[in-house]
Parts: sequence; structure tokens; C-alpha cells
Amino acid sequence: MADFSLAEDAEQLADIALPAITISADPLAKNQQQMTTPSEILEGDKLTLNKQATLGETLNNLSGVRSSSFGAGASRPVIRGLDGARVKVLSNGMDVMDASTISADHNVAIEPMFAKKIEVLKGPATLLYGGGAIGGVVNIVDSKIPTYVPAKGYEGDAEYRMDQVSNESTGLVGVTAGTGNVAIRAEGLKRNQDEYRIPDHEHKQKGSYNDSNNGSLGISWITDNGYIGTSFSRQYSRYGLLAHEHAHCHTHGTQWHCGSHGGGGGHSHDHDEEGVPYIEMVQRRWDLRGEYQDPFAGFEAIKFSGAHTDYQHDEKEGGEVATRFKGNTNDMRVELTHQPLWGWRGVIGGQTYHRNFSVKGEEAYIPSTTTKNHAVFLLEEYTINDWRYELGVRHEWQAITTNNQQPNKNHHGTSFSAGTVWNFIDDYSLGLSLSRSQRLPTVEELYAYGPHAASRTVELGNAKLDVETSHNIDLTLRKYAGDTQFTVSVYRNQIKDFIYAADTGNNIGGGYREIAYTQKDAVLTGIEGDIRLQLTDRVATTFFGDYVRGKLKNGGGDIPRMSPARLGVRLDTSITNNMDGSVGYSHNFKQTKTAHYESKTSGYNLVDASLTYHGKLAQTDYQIYLKGNNLLNSKYRNHNSFIKDDVLQPGRNVTLGVKISF
Repeated sequence: MADFSLAEDAEQLADIALPAITISADPLAKNQQQMTTPSEILEGDKLTLNKQATLGETLNNLSGVRSSSFGAGASRPVIRGLDGARVKVLSNGMDVMDASTISADHNVAIEPMFAKKIEVLKGPATLLYGGGAIGGVVNIVDSKIPTYVPAKGYEGDAEYRMDQVSNESTGLVGVTAGTGNVAIRAEGLKRNQDEYRIPDHEHKQKGSYNDSNNGSLGISWITDNGYIGTSFSRQYSRYGLLAHEHAHCHTHGTQWHCGSHGGGGGHSHDHDEEGVPYIEMVQRRWDLRGEYQDPFAGFEAIKFSGAHTDYQHDEKEGGEVATRFKGNTNDMRVELTHQPLWGWRGVIGGQTYHRNFSVKGEEAYIPSTTTKNHAVFLLEEYTINDWRYELGVRHEWQAITTNNQQPNKNHHGTSFSAGTVWNFIDDYSLGLSLSRSQRLPTVEELYAYGPHAASRTVELGNAKLDVETSHNIDLTLRKYAGDTQFTVSVYRNQIKDFIYAADTGNNIGGGYREIAYTQKDAVLTGIEGDIRLQLTDRVATTFFGDYVRGKLKNGGGDIPRMSPARLGVRLDTSITNNMDGSVGYSHNFKQTKTAHYESKTSGYNLVDASLTYHGKLAQTDYQIYLKGNNLLNSKYRNHNSFIKDDVLQPGRNVTLGVKISF
């Protein structure tokens, strides 16, 4: 959905543009109007009203973005029909470094409620963060490392919300204090969500609970020229594995056979460990970040960051650990912004990544591995009159070593991008982006071998997989000021040697399917956008929609789990100077363009609404909000989900929240 602010004077609105929002994930710190590729930003009230327990659900209403939806505890963003390793998730510009790309039932190890801003960069021209991000990049900006000393010596915020569909109770608090050159930030959160109700009014979705508690402590040294800071954070979550079906699987020669012996019964209200299998995840993370202006001759700025994570999640059945995933990861990055040379201003940098990852237990379907990835990159921009040009290149090397008989693999890839933005008329711009991006195969694509109960599959990797190469063209037309504002993007992404998990058609028993990672050429085409009309000084409406089609070439059929088309409208009103309201309707079309052996999904309608009140009490600003989701109580399934045939999405939900800032 598009973001907009209602003006108190419609005549003034026609003469001004909305405030330019800087994209911090862009190393040249451009705003949305200057981007060669489309972007979406969540911040302020829009972020508050869209925040959910998982990142995918938080972003699900943005144009061109959906959620992979694996129950209440796990979901990743799906951008333009692409997900997994093709969508890079960053925490303040650094890799989140969890296990969410390995399987859809693994949650992103980040807490959306702590976010101050979420940036979504769509398309593969985001090569500064890895050529593999051919779908896009999601960057979560938070305050865990302070970048300034509060003017009055302290500041903070707190929020509490509860809902009706899952009896959610979520509370958080964050405080920054400082004096002189030192600032300290502390924050914490606790969430309890029971199983959510589904639209038949009588039942709950078994196992759909989600409990978590998170906290961080950060400290910074801050001067007039920049800062350096560090933080420690811990994230814990426990959530049910919906539709989990454990089976006894074995091989006979090269053929797999599975016989189901049940995956557990219902789940009691108090999260009885003898019920549905569940995941317990703990990630401990240390971050270091710094930025200084004019560090030395010839350079305007230097940014550096590093992160170390200890990640572990246990998949438990009957209270016992069935499978344990562990990761120990280091990531370091440096960027140097050079002063203009012959009119070109740019950033040169490098990144290095080292990860030890192991899987042990009943479902150790991938081997323990060590992954090393090193990259260098360059981004340059040139502005003349109404034109802005951008060129970028990234080269990366990757080496994966295993602890078994599987062959070690070494790959390298080079990615390029070129783009331009033309402000051809006042308040209008036209952006064009061309890119060639290379994605290196992941561990699970190369080495997976064995049953995976969460998705009810036996996965067969392929150590012969080659580098995946994407050629993308993106055209974006924007009008960013006046009574009428819009953004429309069309794109075509042609991918050579597209890697995907193909259903082999072998019915191996136990309700399991056999999937094999393979490569075929593919093409994705799509359109997305929104148009906002200021109807009166207090009322505006926005029309929005997105569509993507993904096909394998040479008669290979459709790409699995492609997002269905969506169209909608939203009406926003400024009821009083302190109160805003919104109501929206969207139609999600049926998806019949499916891969071999993939089920279709029906279309459905969603109605959402919200009411927000802003007030001030002494030196404290407060906000009270009431929002309703799926107010029609529609019964629907998410086509992007691996478990769509077994799991319904939540029914009608009403959320009440209060947020204070001091």
C-alpha cells in the first residue's frame, strides 16, 4: 500500500512535494525520488499499524511484497514472486545471519516491533548486498546502537498491544541515555500469542502459537564527525510447527519410501510440550558499527560494520530435541565514499563472511558445512541537469566445505547494474534500471538429502548446480507532488539456470513428496504500483495493485508458489487534528498458474480498518490505535505458503495498542 500524509490545506498540497525519505540501505543516501529502482518505506504511523510478530506479515501489504506464511511464528518476505536466498534481509545494513533461507518454517531472527524504519528495495540492482539478492533487499533500521546523544540527556519509547484473534499480549520498552560523548541504549520485549482463531468461529489453528522475548544493550562514542558503537542482543522465540507430519523414511537403492506414524495431536491452550512439534530458537548477536565524515584526503565518509552471531534452534517433539540447527557466523563490511572525480561520486567497499553451520538429529537433511564468502563492490553516480546516472559492479567468491563425502564447492560471480533517473517535468521522474546479477548456489540446494517433516518433503540436492544469472530491466514512472501522486513499475527478469525445487512426481508415501533441486531458464514479468488522489483537505484515496508471472522456459511450466494478482483501494481521512482513520479493501485473485503437482488456491477479499489518536501529556507524546484485519472473516489460504493446503489464515482480528514517547 502507498504511504501518504493528509494536508490540512489542499491548496498548499498542490504546490509542495511530500518529504523526501532517505534510503539508509543505499550507500549514497539517496531518497526515493532519486532511486533508479523502486522502493517501499515503512515508518511512523504506517509502520506502527503494519507491525506484526514476523517480518513477512509486517510487509505483506506493501506493493509487490507478500509473506511466505508458515504459521504465526515464521514468515519471510516474498518480493516479486521470489523468496528464500533471493531476498536479502539486513539489520542496519548487515546480514541477519539466521537459518530462515534454509527452510520456510525457520523464522527470520529479527524483531519487527523494534524497527524504527523498514526499507524494501525491489529488484536485483541491489547488488551491493550480494548478487544473490535478485528479488530485493529488506533493511530493518533500529536504535540498538545510538548515533546521537539525546538533547535532554534521555529519551525513550514504550508500546503495548493486545488482540482478539490470538489473545496476543505484547509489550516493549526502549530507553536511550547519554551525556558528553557517550550514549547508552537498552530495550526489551515480551510477546505471548495463543493459537489463532480461524474463520469458522469454533476452532483454532492447532500449533499456531508464538511466544518470544528479546532484549539488547548498546553503547556509542559520538563526536561531531561521527560515531562508533557496539551492542549485544538476544532473541528467543518458541512457536508451533503447523501441519508437521513426521514419517519414517528410508531409501531402497536410489528410491525413497516414507510411512507416516503421525505428527502429534492437538495443542493445548498452555502450549503443552506433548502436543504439536515446535521450534525453540535463540540467537545471540554482537554488532559493531561506525561512521565518520572526512576521514582522510580524497574521501567524504567511511562506514564500517561487523557482526557475530551464535544461532541455535531446536525442533522438538514431545518435549525432546528431534533436530538441532546451529550456526556461528562472522560478517564484516566497509564502505568508503570518495569525493567527486570528473563529476562522478561513488562508494567503494568490501565484505567478508564466514559461517559454520551444522544440523544434527532425525532430520539432518543437509550436512554440516563451512561457508566463506568475500566480495568487493563499487557504485558510482553522476548528475547533470535533469538526469542522474548510476553504475555498479560487485564480484564475489564463495567456498563451501562439508564434513561428509559430498564434494567441496567453489563458485564466483560478477554482477553489474546501470540505471538512470530523468526528471522530465516538475514533480515527475522516470527511472530505468538494467542489471546482470549472479547468485551462487546455497548449501541446501547443493547438498540436501533426506526427509523434511515441516514441508512434508524428501529433498534431493544437486552438487552439480551452476551459478544462476539474472538479466533484469525495470522501468518506474513517478509523480511525487500535488493532489495526484503515483508510482508505477514494470519489470522483466530473465534468469539463466534458475534453481528451484522440482516435484519429481514420485509419491513416496506417508503424505510426503519428493523434490529435487534442478536448473532451467526462467522469466518473471510483472507490474506494480499505486495512485493516490487527494479528494478534499481531509480525505484521500489510494488505488493499488501488483501482478507477477513466473514461467520456466521451453515448456517447463510455471514456477512454484508464485504470488497471485492483487487489486485494492483504501480511503484515508483526517477526522480531527489529532485523529486519523483508514479503511481498505483488497481482492486477491485465484492462482491457477501452478507448477507440476502444485495445488491451486481460490481468490478472496480482505477488508481492514484503523483508527489512530495522537495526544500529549506533559512532556510525553502518546498514540492510541485500534485496527481491524480481515473484518469480513474471510476463509482463505496463502498461495506463497508451503503448507497452504493444510493451514487457514487467521480470521477476523481486532488489535488495540498504545504507544508513548518521552
